[in-house]
Order: sequence, then structure tokens, then C-alpha cells
Amino acid sequence: MESDIELQKVVLNELEWDPSINASRIGVSMEDGIATLNGEVESYAEKVAALHAASRVFGVRGVADEIKVRLPDYNEQTDADIARSAANALAWTATVPPDCVKVLVENGWLTLEGEVNWQFEKEAAEAAVRSLRGIVGISNDVVVRPIVDRLEVKSRIEDALERHAHIDAKRVKVETMGTKIILRGKVSSCFERKEVERIAWATPGVTEVEDDLIVDLG
Repeated sequence: MESDIELQKVVLNELEWDPSINASRIGVSMEDGIATLNGEVESYAEKVAALHAASRVFGVRGVADEIKVRLPDYNEQTDADIARSAANALAWTATVPPDCVKVLVENGWLTLEGEVNWQFEKEAAEAAVRSLRGIVGISNDVVVRPIVDRLEVKSRIEDALERHAHIDAKRVKVETMGTKIILRGKVSSCFERKEVERIAWATPGVTEVEDDLIVDLG
């Protein structure tokens, strides 16, 4: 198991490796396997890329976000311009159902609202607007509307975990509470944890996922 100092170096290397990130503007501190990222970036998309880069490093148990988005002059937009661009981006995204997701913008912060049938549609809506100029943050408040029998949800998730090459399904316990999924057990990395959560969210009928998984590097 790597020390915090060693993990810090690996995370910094991962940030430098990603061409979409200006690593010189981002600081990393590490304590008990939890990486805290701070500093300033020029877009919300770069902030998201940095957080994802840190989370995919083996040995990192969690990532805390203290990065600020400070837009350069050429990226600044009015709230009306951002709302118009976001609405157009959603309209042109094939995986987002027409007229199901609305946008609200206040001081550069974009909020997505509405209802969709699948989690991937909710994620597609956020992905469609993430790289727009002028955005300093996104709140994805889109609700996933259940469309299948709840009794099938648990078995579908367990089957999907069994099929995944990078997940030890025997160490993951899936519990259901209505349309809510509770994940318990142990995983070997942040990547595996995110994959388990992704599979749970990808299952039709799931409206909420509680991730109580523990990253166990032993």
C-alpha cells in the first residue's frame, strides 16, 4: 500500500498526463488516501476532468473538491447566453429526450431540471452542457422516472456485476428500498467503486443509489 506522499505524486502525474488539464494551476494534498484538489481552472469542464483524473488513480479512496472556476475574459457569458446555448445543446443531443430537461442559470451556475426515463439520459444532459463557455458549475436535478417492475431491479444489478471483468461481485451486496438501491461491501479501488455505482444507476427503474461501499486496499 502506497503512502500518502507517494499517492500525491501519482495523482500529480495523472493530472499532468491529461492534456485537457493545466496541472500547474492545481494543487493536491493527501491524507489517509483522500485526495483534496485545490487551485483555479479556466472552465467547469477542466474542473470535472481533474476530479475524474484523481479518482481513477489506484489507491485513492476518495476525492475532495476545492477547485474554483475562474473564467478568463474570453469565456465569460451572460446568463441568458448560457441558457440559450444550453437549451440548444440539449435539443441537439440525441440521447436526451426532447422537451424533458429545462435549464436555469444564475451567475454562471447552470441547473438542469425535469424528468427522464433512464439514468443515462440524465447523465447525457449534463455531458451535453458541461463544456459550454461561461459555466462555473452544474446542478443536475433531473429526476429519473421508474419504468419497470422493482422486483427485477436487484437481480439485474447482481447479474451485471457478475459479468463485469473488473468487479469482484462476491464482495458487493445489493439492497433495495423501493426504487432506491443501497450498495454495501468492499471494493479494491475508487475505479471499481464507481463502476459498481454506474451499473446500479444504469439499471432501469432505479431512481436513487446510496453508495456505502468501502475501498479496501488490503
